[in-house]
Amino acid sequence: MKIVMVNDCAFVGDTLIRYFPRNVEFVHLKRSRGFLDKTFGIAWKILRSYGDVYHIHYLLQDCYIALKLGKRPVIGHAHGSDLRSSIKHFAWSRIVRFNVEKCDKIIVSTPNLLEIAKKFNESAEYIPNLVNATIFYPKPRNKIVDRIKVLVAGASDWEVKGTDKVIRALKKIENEVDVSIISYGVDANKTLNLAKQLGLRIKVLPPVPHVLMPKYYWSAHSVVASIGVGGTLGMVALEAIACGRPVVAHVSSKFSEYKDFPLLDVFTIEEIADAVLSSRNEDLWKREFEYFQFYHNPKKVTKKFMKIYNDLVKGGRK
Repeated sequence: MKIVMVNDCAFVGDTLIRYFPRNVEFVHLKRSRGFLDKTFGIAWKILRSYGDVYHIHYLLQDCYIALKLGKRPVIGHAHGSDLRSSIKHFAWSRIVRFNVEKCDKIIVSTPNLLEIAKKFNESAEYIPNLVNATIFYPKPRNKIVDRIKVLVAGASDWEVKGTDKVIRALKKIENEVDVSIISYGVDANKTLNLAKQLGLRIKVLPPVPHVLMPKYYWSAHSVVASIGVGGTLGMVALEAIACGRPVVAHVSSKFSEYKDFPLLDVFTIEEIADAVLSSRNEDLWKREFEYFQFYHNPKKVTKKFMKIYNDLVKGGRK
């Protein structure tokens, strides 16, 4: 079997390839964000490619091009904004809806996307994201002597990720925390200005390549990830848990897929502050890691994809 992996998001495709069985061939077609590369460039790469299954990340132009070129079977893998916002966008909605309807299989990376996808394609299925265990793995955290070393990870985005609420929550417990933040995202400057206005001291860390992120996680006692409106476990949270650090994130109990996650419905400023303080307890990470190992284990996740690949190769629309 040969898999043509097209594009990527949060390194999910790249990680999945690393866990393929040895008898699976693959080619990974990547592109930049340059206009020519993400249009004519990727179209040429897809046209020249041959495989048994086309696994395409993000339901925008890459997926549309593959379908229009007659490549089959096609898995459309939704990762967030493609189904949250692009499907409503005046310029992109027609393309996204076409992709969702015409793909042989739709995969969503978080459960909040499933209901949207199923409106257009009954094959839609939630499969948890996987993390590369050769890069992200547990290391013991240093003893908490006085203050909790808190890393605010992920892109600063007030509307989607609630970064402003995180800063306000950490201000409430400033005498018990040392705060570091990775400075990137649409609201990075606004976030730093808010911290300055509130008088919250923050250590600013520069963005680093993905493979170096574990060093940031390992240097912290606890990690605060997205407290956004989606209520789902993002890749930052998963990577931090994999690295042995308890995570504070907005994980909504309304999704049955999260029923076993130990820290649910953290959303308000007070809840964030209380959760950060509770992360002193090593037991929180142990319970989060048990959840992670059961649902996001890369070998388990890869087996799910292999079953889908095999079903599609056999000719069934799943």
